[in-house]
Amino acid sequence: MSFEVIVLGGGRMGRAVADGLRRARPDVSLLVVQRGREKAEDLTTHLAPVPVETEIRAEHVGENTSVILCVKPDHAEAALRGVARFGVRRVLSVVAGLASARLEAALPDGAAVVRAMPNTPAAIGAGVSAMSGGAYCTAADLEWAEGVLGALGTVVRVPESKLDAVSALSGAMPAYVYLVVEALVEAGVHQGLSREVSAQLVGDTLSGSAELLRRSGESPEALRHAVTSPGGLTAAGLRILESRAVRSAFLEAVAAAAERSRQLGR
Repeated sequence: MSFEVIVLGGGRMGRAVADGLRRARPDVSLLVVQRGREKAEDLTTHLAPVPVETEIRAEHVGENTSVILCVKPDHAEAALRGVARFGVRRVLSVVAGLASARLEAALPDGAAVVRAMPNTPAAIGAGVSAMSGGAYCTAADLEWAEGVLGALGTVVRVPESKLDAVSALSGAMPAYVYLVVEALVEAGVHQGLSREVSAQLVGDTLSGSAELLRRSGESPEALRHAVTSPGGLTAAGLRILESRAVRSAFLEAVAAAAERSRQLGR
């Protein structure tokens, strides 16, 4: 049996992509390929009824089969060479750092490669993805990729040269946010709140603040000023954060992540 879409790699991002597609596009015939029987069996339980195999075979690939590449950067080119022998003509890569030209070189001449960087909230349809087409992409290829990524959340198109910045910002941002949440929950516990109450307060305040930012049309700066009374408790807390250079730490963190993305592509 051939499939419309094959997800190569069932790690965190591959699982998020498969989860999102299973939820939003049940009409698409989907196969996940994950090396290692134990990992494949775990995915089978998680993704049912989506089939999971430990390797891709000729019967899985039809004339219109597209591949979503979700493996680690150092495995990507070998994985593509493995599917190239079956004549795959279109690949959507979510591998950080690897330029479309390198991926195209591992595929049959003229194969379309779309690079994208989603993030893990894609698993619940709340992700954000940036995408860019390679040298051989047609408008139809880009529309297909946008449709796939749109099932996972918001999609923006950017030049390929900006994808390292995207990876460092929105790609890694869930981890930055979780670190902040973790620290704030701990801060609440230090002030005498139970961990359960502190976690609820932080989580709900985070989601509410994000929704207010989205709906209000105000800048983050304006919203921050609105809650910061002169000489008040919020001002006292912000003064500590600014004195500890939290803003600069975020700038440096994103810059370091972008540089690491560039290194992965060399």
